[in-house]
Amino acid sequence: MRRTLVIIATAVLLLGACSSDDGGDDDAGSTTTEAGESETTTAADAPDDGACDQGATTEEVEAVPVEGTPSDWDVTSFDGTTIRAHWFPVPEQAGADAAPAPTILMGPGWSQPGDTSQEGTPILGALGIGPMNERGYNVLTWDPRGFGASTGTATVNAADAEGRDVQILLDWVAALPAARTDADGDPRVGMVGASYGGGIQLTVAGIDCRVDALVPNIAWHSLETSLYPHETVKAGWAGVLSSVAAGARLDPHIVSANTSGQETGTLSEEDHQWFVDRGPGDLVEQIRTPTLLVHGTVDTLFTLNEAVTNFEILQANDVPVSMLWYCGGHGACLTDGGDPADITDASFAWLDRYLRDDSDDGGGTVVSVIDQDGQRWIGDDYPTDSSAGLGAGSNGGTLALTAESVAGPLVDAASPDLLTGLVSPITPARAETALEVSVRSTPEALVLGAPHLTLTYTGSTPDGPEPTRVFAQLVDPNTGFVVGNQITPIPVELDGAEHTVDIDMEIVAHHLAAGDELVLQIVATTPAYATPRLGGEITVSGVSIELPTTDALTPA
Repeated sequence: MRRTLVIIATAVLLLGACSSDDGGDDDAGSTTTEAGESETTTAADAPDDGACDQGATTEEVEAVPVEGTPSDWDVTSFDGTTIRAHWFPVPEQAGADAAPAPTILMGPGWSQPGDTSQEGTPILGALGIGPMNERGYNVLTWDPRGFGASTGTATVNAADAEGRDVQILLDWVAALPAARTDADGDPRVGMVGASYGGGIQLTVAGIDCRVDALVPNIAWHSLETSLYPHETVKAGWAGVLSSVAAGARLDPHIVSANTSGQETGTLSEEDHQWFVDRGPGDLVEQIRTPTLLVHGTVDTLFTLNEAVTNFEILQANDVPVSMLWYCGGHGACLTDGGDPADITDASFAWLDRYLRDDSDDGGGTVVSVIDQDGQRWIGDDYPTDSSAGLGAGSNGGTLALTAESVAGPLVDAASPDLLTGLVSPITPARAETALEVSVRSTPEALVLGAPHLTLTYTGSTPDGPEPTRVFAQLVDPNTGFVVGNQITPIPVELDGAEHTVDIDMEIVAHHLAAGDELVLQIVATTPAYATPRLGGEITVSGVSIELPTTDALTPA
């Protein structure tokens, strides 16, 4: 049984997009040979009026069945790369008179082959092949290039590589008799999957409007803001992702970036630009596909900011979009996770609405977030106008920049998440040595958004290749945990002169009862990021923290 373990994702290149028709002809309009023979399919020359033709091709798609495995096919992609596809039609579709069904494409996690288990339970909130079949959907999974049985080199979901691979798979699906189509060459399809399998959705929808519904789980907006925030290498995750992909065929930039990031905490200009180019970034502007963004509040690889950025872009472009947060993702849920069925129920409702023309299903709540007590808060929009309802400040103090002032690793973590053991060594925890400021809530408040930190300081440190940084996190004294497991790198100039830095911390969702408090900690280092230049000290003459609160969401 193939299982998703760890995951990552992206896209590149601004290409055009258009809207896909929700209705249309249900005839497949293609030919196929008997099972067991090689298959060549051809998309029609022109789709019906009003349907999406972007990405459809009149070129032949060659697909050869894999001997001994009925579900497996080797599909030849645009550049000759072999993509191992796994096809699971609805069982009833085997009959010659069965009506074609919508199809769901599910991409795997980073370094993993496509899922082939019809009985296993996927992790990270992903849907299973069996439940999707039972719901009346065909399912296609695949091994991305560079992984599993596919050939080629992994380029982190580049639009002109992995993105085009999926376009070829769409051409192939459109010609299968079991697949419902909106027009010749335009299959009725949705996409699901987590992390790397979430990111590929944004890539494909940005370059091909034949996709009718997206449910990206713990995907990202930019590899710069997610892996290199404030020009600080997320070395903890870089090491994990490189380790799980050992033996895979990776683009050299992936390898060199991890090496330099681990050794000096820096990236070369070439490696930096290579990751920036993989977006999806501006490519999200091209998406017109209805999208349900599912994201984890304790995700330390792709933090909540990535989902919020994508949400705001899609919403501004009048794309049907909703956002659901859960306690999980690339991280360990250390608090009440609420009802795990929330993700499955919302995902199927979204797919049913846009793949089955079920206008009464999948609508309703636009934003649903979860706090540390497992309480859901819902609303009609994400509150971008959250007020700085809570704040505090102090004169700070002096912090020696040594390894003793460290946030993490997390030890003795009790969490149901399967990734807990993997991520604990790189997860922030309350520091024993830190500069601290307490923020107390007088009324009850929902803290939602990015806390704003202002730091006035002087300092000095020995010369070295590493960047100069300190780190900021919020700690909940009631549990002892770092809020959302999130820690933010703060670039500092330690040249002996006074400086002031204003910075937004990572987005959090946390409910405060009247009288509750949170503690801001400023620390020297953390295993979540590359070790900064240590030695010397920083003296903070003024520090203030503002926590955004909102009453725009109400308890579900």
